[in-house]
Amino acid sequence: MAKVNLGAAPRQGAGKGVARKLRSTGRVPAVLYGHGEDPRPLSVNAHDLGLLIGSISVDNTIVTLDIEGEGPQDVLLRDVQMHPYKPEALHVDFFHVHGDEKVHVKVPVRLTGTPVGVHTDGGVLDHVLYEVDVECLPANIPDAIEIDVSGLGMGESVRVSEIPARDGVKFLQDGDLPIASVVGTHRPADDTAGTDTAPAEPEVLRARKTDEE
Repeated sequence: MAKVNLGAAPRQGAGKGVARKLRSTGRVPAVLYGHGEDPRPLSVNAHDLGLLIGSISVDNTIVTLDIEGEGPQDVLLRDVQMHPYKPEALHVDFFHVHGDEKVHVKVPVRLTGTPVGVHTDGGVLDHVLYEVDVECLPANIPDAIEIDVSGLGMGESVRVSEIPARDGVKFLQDGDLPIASVVGTHRPADDTAGTDTAPAEPEVLRARKTDEE
């Protein structure tokens, strides 16, 4: 996976007042933490951070954080607190990653191809799982998981267990979890119902229940 760069600087002080002052100068308060490491207060350029967030997949992109006076460190963005109605970040958490330490990340799922059940049988592709959870070394983090759905017929699904294996990548979710399915566009009509089918169905169900009682 390609890396991207972001500058950072050590931050002195804490609290809402310090954070507001930082933001007024075009900086965003941040925290860097990792396994066995004490959290470290930092700040980053608000404009650069906004451009970064808008250009990457935040959950699974390694960022090279260039800290003033210390040099580059590889991190993942673990939490970005956004303004409630403005497109600007208020705070960001960075997780320090090490090349020999596995990480848990979310990777986007991309579907390719047009299912046979769509172009032949008139079905609709229902994409229900847009991300998968994986465990791997930082160097093995996939950009995305691509799945060819062109062979799916009407009523068929592709599941997590059918994702092609990747060296060094472990998928953490239940293998039976569906990713995408081809479904019908509407429910079949009831041949026994009259023209007003909507109210008739619950009446039949209620009558049937009464008979059973």
